[in-house]
Amino acid sequence: MTSYQADRDLLRDAALKAGELAMSYFQKNPNAWSKEGGSPVTEADMAVDAFLRTELLAARPDYGWLSEETVDVPAERQKDAIFVVDPIDGTRGFIEGDRRWCVSVAVVRETRPVAAALFAPALDEMYTAAAGEGAFLGDRRLAVPGKPGTDGARLAGPRGWFKSGTLEREGFLPQPHVPSLAYRVTMVASGAVESAFASPNAHDWDLAACDLLVHEAGGVLTTLDGSQLCYNRESVSHDAVAAANADLQPKVLAAIRRVTSERGRAGSRT
Repeated sequence: MTSYQADRDLLRDAALKAGELAMSYFQKNPNAWSKEGGSPVTEADMAVDAFLRTELLAARPDYGWLSEETVDVPAERQKDAIFVVDPIDGTRGFIEGDRRWCVSVAVVRETRPVAAALFAPALDEMYTAAAGEGAFLGDRRLAVPGKPGTDGARLAGPRGWFKSGTLEREGFLPQPHVPSLAYRVTMVASGAVESAFASPNAHDWDLAACDLLVHEAGGVLTTLDGSQLCYNRESVSHDAVAAANADLQPKVLAAIRRVTSERGRAGSRT
């Protein structure tokens, strides 16, 4: 079986340095502006993105590149392997001084991540994974705990999706909002929550690293119809997704589909 440890170690080392660079801007009022579509970006995002591009492609010049903060060049993604990068996932939290943001980097081959590192420097948490070789927080191997029922299962999700009370009535315990989508999903891998989800329009760079982390920890991350996610397609955006252990996942998906339907009906009445 092919080993992806070398790529994992490269990502880990690069993410560690990138996190140190990001910390030099954190809680120091970095310059910030809005991108097209309204999402924020800071000088820290751009500096970390440039650093990672230089560092990673110097080590793997034959790999392609896809990043939230770099203009997408289709030719860059026609390689056997590509780096998928979010230099700072959770930029809004970063700007506000929330410590739950991360550097998220992955290598994708044939539509699936095979190596990943997710570093939350303000929390001093380094998560790594290689396909077939497990997921780790530091040196600790991660294992998604089993919890087949929903009664009291902790569920992390986007703001606004808990307002109707439907998820609570299904037995889930809503968790405080986590600004980084990638970190939120990784909380399933670490056992900090039993389940997590993201609303539509997450992108490859939000999901590739945490997808592998959850998978290698024994959990699943899927679309609402239960399908595995595919990366480096023509479109790099995704519909709503959710993560949990395999036994709990059908109940999570059913509950989120119900809320999605309710939100759709509410929108049609406005």
